[in-house]
Amino acid sequence: MGIKFSEDVIPLSDLKVNPGKVVSRAKDNHRPILVTSRGRGVAVVQGLEEYEKNSEEREFLKAIAQGLMDIKEGNELDLDEAKKKLGLA
Repeated sequence: MGIKFSEDVIPLSDLKVNPGKVVSRAKDNHRPILVTSRGRGVAVVQGLEEYEKNSEEREFLKAIAQGLMDIKEGNELDLDEAKKKLGLA
């Protein structure tokens, strides 16, 4: 899902002129579009589906990292304790 700088970087003026076209392109290509002003990035336009997917993946990776840190620090639960904590016991 990387940005293709030849296609996915647009000036803010293009977004102002035809926002629907820019949003449709981001949604259809499943890639974010970098919006620039005076040559600097100022915003990203991304389809909702891709945004939600990326958010879920980011939260999952954070949970894995937290779990690995907990293991390293000795903060572990056995299976019965985990089930009880999750209300599955």
